[in-house]
Amino acid sequence: MTTGLICLAAVLLLAFLRVPLGFALLTVSIGGIAAVNSFGAAMTMIPLTLTEAVFSYDLAVVPLFILMGDVLSRTGISHDLFRAANAFLGSVRGGLALATMVTCGGFSAVCGSSFATAATMSKVAYPSMKKFGYSDRLASATIAAGGTLGILIPPSIILVIYGILTQQNIGELFVAGVLPGLLGLGLYMLAIAGVAWWKPEHAPRGERASAQERWHSLRGVWPFVALFGLIFGGLYLGWFTPTEAGGIGAGGALIVATVQRRLSWARLREVLLATAQTSVMLYTVLFGAMLFSQLVSFSGLADALLAAVQTSGLTRTESLLAILAVFLLLGCVMDAMAIILIFVPLFAPTLVAQGFDLVWFGIIVVVLTEIGLITPPIGMNVFVLKANLPQVKVADIFRGLVPFIAVDLVRLALLVVFPSISLLLVQWMR
Repeated sequence: MTTGLICLAAVLLLAFLRVPLGFALLTVSIGGIAAVNSFGAAMTMIPLTLTEAVFSYDLAVVPLFILMGDVLSRTGISHDLFRAANAFLGSVRGGLALATMVTCGGFSAVCGSSFATAATMSKVAYPSMKKFGYSDRLASATIAAGGTLGILIPPSIILVIYGILTQQNIGELFVAGVLPGLLGLGLYMLAIAGVAWWKPEHAPRGERASAQERWHSLRGVWPFVALFGLIFGGLYLGWFTPTEAGGIGAGGALIVATVQRRLSWARLREVLLATAQTSVMLYTVLFGAMLFSQLVSFSGLADALLAAVQTSGLTRTESLLAILAVFLLLGCVMDAMAIILIFVPLFAPTLVAQGFDLVWFGIIVVVLTEIGLITPPIGMNVFVLKANLPQVKVADIFRGLVPFIAVDLVRLALLVVFPSISLLLVQWMR
């Protein structure tokens, strides 16, 4: 157990020092397994773990959903969704921000990445909001908060990785994320409306679109509706597995982009290279996380944590709240992926022993990491946005995010108190 604690501290230290997470996990895990067992055992674990991951049918879904998101973002199809949302909402006070949030939700439904959503919307929505006099504070905060929906509304790469680490059904995780994701979208829009009412100078009205313009704008929405409906409907009805859904989604995105004549050979090469780079990065991190899970098991760290909880005198609810507090604090100082990969294998056995549903807990963890993506001092979505909008001050983005963080905490409380919000569709699916 001492070795396990030392290794956990080493991984955290390396993560804080910005060492690439995959290499930190791999290095520490190999050293820890060698210390607990032997160097020979560590060398044997490496090919076994890598082989298991490489030939995993479930893991094949990762590059497929990444490819789908890259196609839609890099071919300009995401602009069409924003134009449609703006045509219907732009004329009300704060309408452009509302349209941006709806677009973030729609783009998230076919993207699966928080960073990709934030980066894309910074190019699509921010110039329009500035054109009509929106403050930097509201415009940037809307995009940063909306980007967090990318890791909850299915398909979600984070949920795929969580499912692999905890051996949960990925299709059920996707279905469980729908209602909490829509709840988050609704609360974010409520926060925008509140800011527009309280400080109208931050959110002026946009131009009013004619009925003909609104009808014409809907032409750009059908790829998102078709892809999301096909993926989610197929998963819910049991027509295909999540991996098959990823293949259908990626293939559908390529067909749509080709039919609309937006996918040149040069653009296709750019999309494939970006997908390959992102996939290799995620695979490296996941390999390290799988080895680290083996280390946690070998060292007895998870068993020691369970024993400590059982002898602490805490009730089942108090234990859950303590774990949630740990994740919430970690979200303020660590990247979301690092939190999932390092701490989920550590806490999952304790939660299972206490009778908690790991599908429900997966949604809770993702919501916690969503909050971490927009809270100081790290707030990775904020820094993604800053990289794309260098003229906007980081302090202004964080100030603008206060109402969004507040409604996120409300959503977290609702999901904890009412697990049926996450599990209702899953129970119908089962």
